[in-house]
Amino acid sequence: MQRRVFLGTCAAVSGAAGFPALSAWADAAPRFYGRAALVDPVGAALRARSLATETNYVFQYPFVGTPCFLLDLGRPVAGSATLKREDGMPYEWRGGVGPARSIVAFSAICAHKLAYPTRDVSFILYQRAPSTNSAAQVIHCCAEHSVYDPAAGARVVAGPAPQPLAAILLDYDAAKDELAAVGTVGAEQFEAFFRKYEFKLAMEYGEGRARRPVGATTQVKELAQYCRQTIQC
Repeated sequence: MQRRVFLGTCAAVSGAAGFPALSAWADAAPRFYGRAALVDPVGAALRARSLATETNYVFQYPFVGTPCFLLDLGRPVAGSATLKREDGMPYEWRGGVGPARSIVAFSAICAHKLAYPTRDVSFILYQRAPSTNSAAQVIHCCAEHSVYDPAAGARVVAGPAPQPLAAILLDYDAAKDELAAVGTVGAEQFEAFFRKYEFKLAMEYGEGRARRPVGATTQVKELAQYCRQTIQC
């Protein structure tokens, strides 16, 4: 069985069952969390080939309350990119996974003021077509017009965001055509996110539940099914 693991180093993930403290990583190395298999809305294993191209999908990782984007860009993203966090620390993003190496995943928490997809509305999403405020094929946060390139590790291409979106490390099982999230690389903002939205997250998920690990599986939904309204800009 051939498997391609989207990782920044050669570290194994099979023993990464525990979650490190949110402030435990002082450098830009990948952070390995519990392995969470991606499943569809009815709980069946998500097949990579079932993803519609250039369509916004959302799943939670590594915590119950932290949303991520899953995108099949419809074209190979085979090259790696060296990016920098706001503090200047470099890190490497290794491109896409899947049968065509076209599938990428990023934290859906904007790197500027932490806008994110809620059940009611999303100001941040992947835009297939160009708009008056950005080019095509970008992740655009309409809250403050931060724009990211998902084919280049979600680097910032416009707007006030000081750093790329954190990338989600994906493990692709080619024999089964299945995906799993195993960690992150780049600038995590989870602690700031939990502080800023503590009350709102408690109302949505229950007291303290948003900070819990997602567990062995995490459900993938289209953004249009996940939230009631998406803002186009």
